[in-house]
This record gives sequence, structure tokens and C-alpha cells, in this order.
Amino acid sequence: FKVSESSTFVPQSFQTFDLNYADGTHLRGFSGVDQVYMGDYKATAPFGVITDCNSPDFNGVDGILGFGLPKMGSNLPTPVLFAMTDAENKDTNAADLKRKFSFFSTDDAAEVQLGGYDPDTVSGTMWYTPALSKQDFIVGVTSLKFGNQFDKAVELLQFKSASESKYGAPSIMDSGTSCLVIPADTMLGELRNKPWDDFQKHFAKDKNFWLQIGDRSFKIPPHQWYLADSDEACVQPAPDSMDGLLIGDVFFREYVVEFDMTRSPTNIGIGRLNKSYRPVTRSTLSSLAALPPHLPP
Repeated sequence: FKVSESSTFVPQSFQTFDLNYADGTHLRGFSGVDQVYMGDYKATAPFGVITDCNSPDFNGVDGILGFGLPKMGSNLPTPVLFAMTDAENKDTNAADLKRKFSFFSTDDAAEVQLGGYDPDTVSGTMWYTPALSKQDFIVGVTSLKFGNQFDKAVELLQFKSASESKYGAPSIMDSGTSCLVIPADTMLGELRNKPWDDFQKHFAKDKNFWLQIGDRSFKIPPHQWYLADSDEACVQPAPDSMDGLLIGDVFFREYVVEFDMTRSPTNIGIGRLNKSYRPVTRSTLSSLAALPPHLPP
């Protein structure tokens, strides 16, 4: 995006943002409004213009086009999917688009699906769970194992009580984060251990993670969390201000995740990525799968 080449861009320099992410990324910028195009959909919508960032992950990135939930009292622009589907927005052709999207990534590409998810991208069935919060895409992780074999793996989330174990550690599903961020403390005394310390103690490049949400366990193989090219683990300790996990692209490279914001709280679907599927290289219209008639128990 180049401001100088747009005759319709309207800066809102009075509306600034200063964001600190759990992975250490710090962004500063201001809001702007322009014609936003996503495939065949377009609308006049706000977005964030980045002026300063401390992370090389954002090299070549012009701004933030957030797909999250609106937050009351926030200085952040209205998330694009809400702006495009706003019935009062007179300059949109996406008013009838359902407030759902799905996302997955590969080593060198990614795909956003609007209105649901494409069944061709999923191997097997999509599993659904309601978010724990109406304000964010949070799920409860009840177990995080690390090892070569599931039955011999080390449990990194050692809850003190059955009630805390049933609820799980609040964990944000965040496609904007690269790595898996795990607690570096006892989560205000809820755990008997410090997950980050145990991960370092038992570290090995060839081990798997098994992340359990509800009654489902999702495997993250070593080639997703260990970056061979840079010879480093894409696993980080959570900052002091965060209690819980941040589930980033190490997960989205193995699973397609759907966010159904037509429900409150958001209904989150997870399905194993069909590895024979290749992300589209241009906008494509497809028949997206409908949500099942009821949530799982």
C-alpha cells in the first residue's frame, strides 16, 4: 500500500495505536480509511498504518488489516470483516457476507477463506468449540505434552486442581504470531510447575508437542516448531503480563482454523490441514462448508 498512489486514502492521525505483543513485537502507527479489496469484495474500511516496528517479521509489511473482534474503548480501527459487513456501510458489496473466516499457512504461503471454510483444505472433519471469551479468540488448553511418544511425553501444564485442569490455561489462537508462547511461571499459582523451565529441561529437536483443547489432542510435529534453517526453536516464554498460551503459526501450518463470529462467543473450528492442498494464487469463489447445527457437548 502506497499512500501517494491513492486518491481516496484519508489519514486519521489523531487515532494512534501503540501495541505490545506477547512475542515481544512492538508496533506503533495511526489509523487510516481507504477502499479495501479482498478478492471480489470491497468496501470503504479503516485499517492501521505502521510507522514503527521492532521486529524483522514485519519487514515489507505496510499495515495491519485485523480480523479480530471489536474491542470497546479501543483506539484500534474496526476489524475489516466487521467494517465490510456493516449494514450501515453504504460503500460495500460485502454486506451479505457472513462474519466467518478461516486461516492456514504453509512455509511460504497462506490462505484466508471468507464466509466459512473450504472442505478441500481439511483432511477429515472440522471440530468445534466455543471461545472462552466474547472479546477474543481464547480456548482452554487442558494439557500440553512434549516428547517423542504421547504416552511417555512430559506434561508441561501440571495443574494443581481438577477444576483448574478442566478449565485449562487460557490460550489465544493468533495467526499473527509466529511461534508457540508458553507460561514461564506458575500462572498465579494454578500450576505446580513452570512450563518454560520444563521445556528447556527436556528440550530435543525431534520431539512433538500435543496440545489438548477440550477432549481433543492436536499434534505439533518437530518440523513445525523447530526452524532448521535458522537452527532455533519457535517456542517462547510468555511475558510477565500474560497468563496462558499464545498459539501461533506453528499450529496454523498443521491445522485449518475457522472463526465463526456470527455466534457470541465465537465458535472456533479446528481441522487437520490437507497437505496435498495448495493455497490459491488468486481470489477464488468456492462453496464453503456450513456450520454444524449444534455445538459439541
